[in-house]
Amino acid sequence: MTRTLKTRGRPAERLCHATGALLIVSGLVHLVVFAVDGGPWYGPVSWRKPVTFGLSFGATLIAVTWVTSYLRVGARLRTVLLVVFAADCAVEVGGITLQAWRRVPSHLDMETPFDTAVSMTLAVGGGVLVVLLTVFAVASFRHRPTGPTGMALAVRSGFAIMLVALASGAAMIARGVVLARTGHQEAAYHSTAPLKPLHGVSLHAVLVLPALAWLLSRTTWSEAVRRRTLTVAVGCYVIAVAGAGVWAVLTY
Repeated sequence: MTRTLKTRGRPAERLCHATGALLIVSGLVHLVVFAVDGGPWYGPVSWRKPVTFGLSFGATLIAVTWVTSYLRVGARLRTVLLVVFAADCAVEVGGITLQAWRRVPSHLDMETPFDTAVSMTLAVGGGVLVVLLTVFAVASFRHRPTGPTGMALAVRSGFAIMLVALASGAAMIARGVVLARTGHQEAAYHSTAPLKPLHGVSLHAVLVLPALAWLLSRTTWSEAVRRRTLTVAVGCYVIAVAGAGVWAVLTY
């Protein structure tokens, strides 16, 4: 925890925390918009997307900023990666929010040149996210992360499970783009449904597991008990991801 407190004063961390907070606020604001304006919650055109993406990207940005403080990476490299990550998160949520207000789909929409540009920007942004988070994941396995008992396991497990989220997200985008490019626009919008639970569950492991490790470090339990508790939690999370994966296969 001391390491985290020391990093909070750095400009890159402050920028990422502020950006993440703004994205979360954006999600909450659009939840109010949905309550007032109504409309469908599900489907390619709904207020659900700026709500869920704002909350999810905001929480993930803050979590990754915190968790990477335990990684053994150069300060300059981490700063660059975090700033790019924050900018990419803002672009992703911004594009999705823009299209929600225009009442058109944000992803896989190739109906007009502008919509195509937005969709492809979001797709490229997704690719950038994959690269950045993969770099952090590799760093967590190259050198043992620092932190209290169990934090190394939590960070490594969180990033490893997040790679499943990145792979499922890339698969959704790839399949949807192919369908849209071959004239199956409606099918493209619905093609992502089977993978969404897997993507959502696995995405936030990098927040849940390290947060649990930190909370356990605040207890009076012995190191052995804390380690076993965290190991069980990781196992349960893996089972949840596997269940979502089975669902994706059965409904794909």
